[in-house]
Amino acid sequence: MSRLPQGYRRCIACRRLAHRQEFWRVIRLASTGAIALDQGEGRSAYLCPTVACFNQGRRKNRLGRALRSAIPDSVWVALEARLSVTICPSLSEGSDG
Repeated sequence: MSRLPQGYRRCIACRRLAHRQEFWRVIRLASTGAIALDQGEGRSAYLCPTVACFNQGRRKNRLGRALRSAIPDSVWVALEARLSVTICPSLSEGSDG
């Protein structure tokens, strides 16, 4: 298995290589086996914050397979909420009144 450059990760949906800060991190915690977002130690999977990657990760269960665990609906809801914030930023930002 080839190693990625330090700090770089690959999206589980589109296979894009980028710095880890550009992705959502989903973790299966080593201590409890629970699924968490962004923080914790354990098996991690990375997903682009785009509609296409979100849909593919969910529809084809790529996130579940990468983490070797079932993904709870609450995690998908949280990711979808992040996606809607990314796509539709607050209307108050940038409005001149």
